[in-house]
Amino acid sequence: MIVKGLSRQILLAMASVTLAAGLLVFFGTYLAFTALFYFSPWSEDADNWLTGFDFITLAILILIALIVAAIASIRLARRILEPLESLAISARQIKDGDLSARAIPGDHSLGETAVLVEDFNAMAQRLQDMASDMTLWNATIAHELRTPLTILKGRLQGMIDGVFEPDEKSLSALVLQVDSLARLVEDLRTVTLADSGHLDLRLQPVRLKDEILRLAAVLDRELQQDGFELSLDLCDVTVRVDAMRIRQALLALVTNARRYAQRGLIEISLCVERNEVILRVADEGPGLAPDIAASAFEPFRRGGESGSLEKGGNGLGLSVVRAIVEAHGGKVQYAKSDTGGAMFEMVLGEAVS
Repeated sequence: MIVKGLSRQILLAMASVTLAAGLLVFFGTYLAFTALFYFSPWSEDADNWLTGFDFITLAILILIALIVAAIASIRLARRILEPLESLAISARQIKDGDLSARAIPGDHSLGETAVLVEDFNAMAQRLQDMASDMTLWNATIAHELRTPLTILKGRLQGMIDGVFEPDEKSLSALVLQVDSLARLVEDLRTVTLADSGHLDLRLQPVRLKDEILRLAAVLDRELQQDGFELSLDLCDVTVRVDAMRIRQALLALVTNARRYAQRGLIEISLCVERNEVILRVADEGPGLAPDIAASAFEPFRRGGESGSLEKGGNGLGLSVVRAIVEAHGGKVQYAKSDTGGAMFEMVLGEAVS
């Protein structure tokens, strides 16, 4: 085994060094005193010099020191080896699929060895969390895909069996389910590419006011039909962004407000604060519940009826917003609006002069 081999090598190396040091001290002392004895002016006075008994006593003392050094070396080697052995065993368990394995730091006074074990445990914990998140993602994605696919299959089978007439209304309902699937796939693609650092951005100076006005013109009628009033407070500023991605993020925030906010005012504001371009979307309530506000931008995060996230959506809208903004080097955050509703703030970077 690797651990046993390492233990044997360290112990043999330390024992060899200790033995060599002891022999060197003994013979070096013997030779030094012999040289001094023969070349000293007092060499004729043998009674005043070291006798054979003195050398025997010196040898015994060196032997005792050698034994003590060997014991200390073995104890030190064990202190070093215990965390390394635990590290090797844990690494082997993780290789075999047990992501819960952790190494024992042992004596923290060993410094770098203890830090190495702690870093390994942190890496193992992150790996376990990633595996758990991946399992949850797979289960959630399967759940989200199952509903529209089941509806599509049932409707199409019904048309084949003659239960449903393939009229315009039925076909339009099927197209809506296909649109839902397409939106889910695109949202998943955006979040995944952003997390891996491969989200394609076409950055160029953009006059955001014009982009927001164009989007608002498309959304205004639909919002009015649902009982909302769109309010714009836009400064004229240019910032280097991907216009299509910013429209996608803004649309996700407005759609989120449309789905769960109470009927009333939805305000989109654009301003520059501390030379940073800030785009905000605020509604009149009820806002996010405290238990989900901290994790509102996590994928598939939904709340209850009060302050729920993306009611009727796929649970990815806010995570898409975060992915797009962070890919631009900015940040997105949530806060209560002045009217007690939800306010989402996207910080997009410095304005272009």
